[in-house]
Parts: sequence; C-alpha cells; structure tokens
Amino acid sequence: MRDLVVAVDIGTGSARAGIFDRQGTLLARADYPIAMNRPEENHAEHDSENIWMATCIAVKTARAKAGVEASSIAAIGFDATCSLVVRDRDGAPLSVSRKGDSRWDTIVWLDHRALDQADFCTATKHPVLNHSGRVMSPEMEMPKLMWLKQNLPEQWKKAGYFFDLADFMSWRATGSAARSRCTLTAKWNYLSHEANGWQHDFLEAIGLSDLLERGGLSDETVAVGRSTGRLTPAAAADLGLDEMCEVATGLIDAYAGAIGALGAFAGQPEKLERQLALIAGTSSCIVAFSGQMRPGFGMWGPYFEAAFTGSWLIEGGQSATGALLDHIVRSHSAGGEPDTEVHGSIVKRIQELRAVHGPDFAGRLHVLPDFHGNRSPLADPHALGVVSGLTLDSSFDALCRLYWRTCVSIALGIRHILEMMKDAGYDLDTLHVTGGHVRNPLLMELYCDVTGCRVVVPETSDAVLLGTAMVAAVAGKLYPDLGAAGQSMYPGGHERQPDQATRARYDRDYRKFLMLYRHRAELEATV
Repeated sequence: MRDLVVAVDIGTGSARAGIFDRQGTLLARADYPIAMNRPEENHAEHDSENIWMATCIAVKTARAKAGVEASSIAAIGFDATCSLVVRDRDGAPLSVSRKGDSRWDTIVWLDHRALDQADFCTATKHPVLNHSGRVMSPEMEMPKLMWLKQNLPEQWKKAGYFFDLADFMSWRATGSAARSRCTLTAKWNYLSHEANGWQHDFLEAIGLSDLLERGGLSDETVAVGRSTGRLTPAAAADLGLDEMCEVATGLIDAYAGAIGALGAFAGQPEKLERQLALIAGTSSCIVAFSGQMRPGFGMWGPYFEAAFTGSWLIEGGQSATGALLDHIVRSHSAGGEPDTEVHGSIVKRIQELRAVHGPDFAGRLHVLPDFHGNRSPLADPHALGVVSGLTLDSSFDALCRLYWRTCVSIALGIRHILEMMKDAGYDLDTLHVTGGHVRNPLLMELYCDVTGCRVVVPETSDAVLLGTAMVAAVAGKLYPDLGAAGQSMYPGGHERQPDQATRARYDRDYRKFLMLYRHRAELEATV
C-alpha cells in the first residue's frame, strides 16, 4: 500500500529528506551537504547537479533508516530556497559565474550581485511592485536574470531553461517543465490572481521581453498540492524510489514551513488569519495569511494561492539572523568557528551572567541587525548593521554580551515587522516558530517577550519538511486537499506566554531600536 511520502528540503548548506506516514509522523530523516562557491563579494553560487546528488543520497539514506520499500511511497515533494538555476536548450548546466566554470549554474538566494538591477526595477514604479512591498529585492529572480543578461550575454543566448530551484527539482524528477504557482508568484513577479499572470510591459521595461521564450516558461502555473507527474525511470533509480511515485509541485522553503506550522488552520480561514509562522534559521521569514489582498510597504506579497487555496500570503523577513550570530562569533577575537558546541557555551555563559547582573545585563549595548541589508520592513538591501556601546574588552564575556544584545536586536526586528503588518490590517496574536532557532533558548524567550505574542512551537523536529510532506500527501492522493492533510498530519505544539514583567524593559529597548534607525539615517544623509 502506498501510504507514505518523502519530503525534501534544500537549504543553503544541505539537502534534507524525511519519510512521513499519513499521520505526519517522521519515520526517518537524513541530511547531506551541498557545495557553495563564493568567487566575489556578494556572489554565491550552487552546482545544481551537486544538489541533485545530495538529494538522492539523503532520500536513499532516509528510506534505508526507515526500513520501508519504494513501493510504499505515494509521492515526493521538494521545497527549496529561491535560488536561480540556469540550463541550456538541451537541459545542460550553464555557468552563472564570471569565471565560466559550468559547474556553478545556480545563483543562490542570498547572492546580492544584482543590487543595481533591483534598484532599476524599483525605479520603474510598475504596479507589479505593489506585490513586492513596492521595492524590488536583489534576492528575487528578475534582478538576477537582468544581471545574467547584462553581464553574461553569451550565456543568455544559450539559455533554454530558467528555474526556481524547487521547480528545477521537479523537472529533474519528472522531465516536466511545469512551474509551481508558489515559486512563480512569490519570486518571479507573476500575478496569479490575474487572468494573464505575466506582466509583459514590466518585462519590457526591465529588458527581459524575451524571458518566457528564453527560459522555457509558460503562461500557466500548477497549484500547490497538484502533481507535476511521476518519476522518470532515471530519477527513480537515482532516488531509490519507483516510477509510480507522484511528484508534488515545488515550494519555497519558508512557505513549506508556514504550511507545516499552520496547516491545521488551512480549512479555518477565520482562525488562520490570526496566526503567524516564523521560519527562523540562516535568515528569518514571517508569513501571514488573509482572505483579502492587504499590501504593505516592505512586505513581500500579497501573493494569491502561494500556499493555501483562496488565500493571500504576505511575508516579512530578515536576511541574516542565524547567519548574523555565526558572524558575531566568527569575527570576535574570543569566538572561533561557530559550531553547535560554541553557540551552546555562549548561551550557557549568557544565562549565568544574566543571573548575576539581572535584567540590565549589557543594557548599554545596542545593535541594528542589518548586516546583510534590511528585507523588512524598510526594504533596503543597502542597509548596514550598527553596534553602539563597545569597549576595549575582548574577553569571552564581552563576546557573550554582544551575542545577547544581537539576539535582542533580532527579536526587536521581528517586532518591527509585526508592527508594520498590523498597520497593514493584519490582526495577529499567535506566533508559530519553526527552524533552527527553536534550539536557541535565548531567541525563543525573546520572540515571546519582545513581541508580546503567544508563541507556539510545533511538536515536530522539522515543520519545513512536514509542510512539504503535507503537500506531497495531497499530490499522492492520501488526502483530498491541504485542509484535510493539515488537520490529520499536524502534531500539535507547546505554548509559551509572554512574561509581563519584561514588557517595560523591552518597550524601552524598542524605542531605542527605532531611535538608532533614525540616527543611522541622519548619518547617511549628512554629506
């Protein structure tokens, strides 16, 4: 009986695979690293064949750990970062690197090479930008495509396919070039609520009038939860599965996390609209849903049916959170390589210092966490980080003070985004947190106390994989829709209520946080 599904999550540094049953229980999972090339400042590149290989190893390993037969797998689903894969007309890799190595055919989501092109898109003031917070981010696909055409014109002429990474995976698995409604709506400025999703006058304005032909793109998208086809014989052999396995529409990784965290509310729109999903790892994304189109400055979206049928999705985000804490550790003289043990020792020492010094521990240190730009709510990819209150102390305790206040600043940034969402009409009170940050007790405490929200952590080790599994379960006909899959597969969660005794202190920190933004703007405006 085919009553299991495979979910694959392709992150920044690894491919993860999980085997799930129809109740949402994770039977086994496996990870395998993927390579990244950093040839220049702001450039980051993947090798899509390396990603496929890592995925195949992870899937085979997870299935072996679970001890299940290929014939028990009804469907496989893929989620991935919004990275751009470039292939020629025969489907072979095309280099996105100025050094020309064809291995590196994928521009990673965090790559900021296309800052100028993003600014050009913003300057058009085209109505399509109303669904991107009125500002184009260099993390979106259009600026990356513009950069490719302008800087590597010979590669552009050879191109036959442009894929969001999740769509590349479904193409590699099935041979079908059908694109997911989730990926195109969220990252390609495709308006899924319009009869004609592609806005050709916008493509003309940014010099990409030949995009659809050059990239193998069609006018139609495939809804979330549909099948894009079954595994080809070659893909089935690579993955250790069989040719009867359905392949679900691809997902943006953050939206897979939102589905995993909020899937239980998919059939209850009035409850769904009060919930937020915070998918927090290398970067952080906040996802909310509404039955109505509610745009807001600095927010990505609203995107129609990027996750749930009939629902608009809006996203706020921080470009570097886990990556920022890694950077703080790596760059400090008392730090080192930021592995799990090092982070753990810092967190342990911070808790000791807080117990000694009380609530004002490191209170004169203030941080703006925009070391990789401000995705939301300022929508300024050029923004820079700020640290105020440093001394000559270079000890381990000094690192702990800076680490603690960086954690505070990350949580204050989330509060800043939530305030802007509320201004846009989103009535939110519950924050469902998933991702790597659930293992950091400092951040989990701060997300609750700084925002004042009730925080729920799903009882699963990986809500991103779970969300992808829910979509795969619908594609594999284990459930008729995401509402039914979400109700049956969501495992429940444990709650934390905000500590009211901390409210005044974090309100004061938030006022200083906004003041620091104003001072940074004044400094940069002064000639």
